Amino acid sequence: MKSILVPVGSSKNAESHLQYAIDFARVFGAKVYVVQIYNVYTKAGTMIKVDHILERESLSFLNSHVAKIDTKGVEVVVKTFKGKLIDTLELACKALDIDLILLEPRTNSIQDEVYLGKTSGKIVKQTNIPALIVPEGYTYRPIIYILIALKSAVIKKQEALQPLKDIKNQFKSILNLLLVKTTFYNEGDFNVNEDLASMITKTTYSENATTFQGVLEHHQANKPDLLCVVRRKRGFFTKLWESNTILKKDFHSSSLPVLVLSGVK
Repeated sequence: MKSILVPVGSSKNAESHLQYAIDFARVFGAKVYVVQIYNVYTKAGTMIKVDHILERESLSFLNSHVAKIDTKGVEVVVKTFKGKLIDTLELACKALDIDLILLEPRTNSIQDEVYLGKTSGKIVKQTNIPALIVPEGYTYRPIIYILIALKSAVIKKQEALQPLKDIKNQFKSILNLLLVKTTFYNEGDFNVNEDLASMITKTTYSENATTFQGVLEHHQANKPDLLCVVRRKRGFFTKLWESNTILKKDFHSSSLPVLVLSGVK
């Protein structure tokens, strides 16, 4: 893992989140890109060109933000991008060869009942970039136990597992697999391929309406330091995908970092 991207909003948690990102990146020897994406909405008759003003203010904000953090020798690069959030973020990640996005749950939302705010929810929902959602105020600690929850172990894109492999190898983590049989179960869904099987310490089977409900049933017994799920059209956040905002009452693991892998098929 060489490059980590941290989008910055206006939340009160922004400083502690960036400090976590620095501490996490330091373990891997990774570079951290601290970015802000802005958009310009033009108005008929407007005479003032605001692009350069917004860019200057955004860069100034990011530099002052980074200055408050102990970077601990980690290379930190500040960048601003103009454009629509998702399209611009995907282009930036491709150009910068990003391995992982570190997201805070609420980049802008001030509602305490919200787990994933609209911006973070949109990034997790609409992009295909691996993301690590770090709880608010969460302090860096080694990741010893990982629980990966799947309704299907069929993995056609082996590179999708790379962020999980990197974390497991770096921390020498114990990886447990939860296979959840849902109404969408197909014959062969629980056939774990050699690549994934070689990483697993223990496998648990569950039968629930959704992968999400299976996690609610079993994550306390596993007490993981990290929950790993896969971005699928009908995956972990299935019902929650109806909205970009996810409430804490709908996700009871909000004190746990969640690694969201990109599509595996």
